[in-house]
Amino acid sequence: HNVPNALVFLDKYAQVARILRPLVAVLRRSVELCDDDKHVKALVVRSFGSVDAYQTAVLADFFRHAFDGSGADNFYDAGSCVDGRLTSAWNWCAQIAHKPYYVVFKLAGFAGFDGDW
Repeated sequence: HNVPNALVFLDKYAQVARILRPLVAVLRRSVELCDDDKHVKALVVRSFGSVDAYQTAVLADFFRHAFDGSGADNFYDAGSCVDGRLTSAWNWCAQIAHKPYYVVFKLAGFAGFDGDW
């Protein structure tokens, strides 16, 4: 196994904000959307039970899958290294359009994980 230099690790840690910033923005905006639009609130309540339950579903899915080691080629490489975990997080990001909560992401203005918030 190769050990990358320090600049590779700095780049990997810099990616964390690119993943978390849009996620946090959507969670915050979902509350505002439900307060401002009764139709959005009805959608969220019908689908998830409440705005809090919606946010919990998003976060539970994120923490369940974004750091599960699925980004490594095999179990031994998955470990606890930042590379395997970030690849798992990017895999989760790539699958977001298939998640049941994605429609609220779009209503909240989500453009992607490389967009400006």
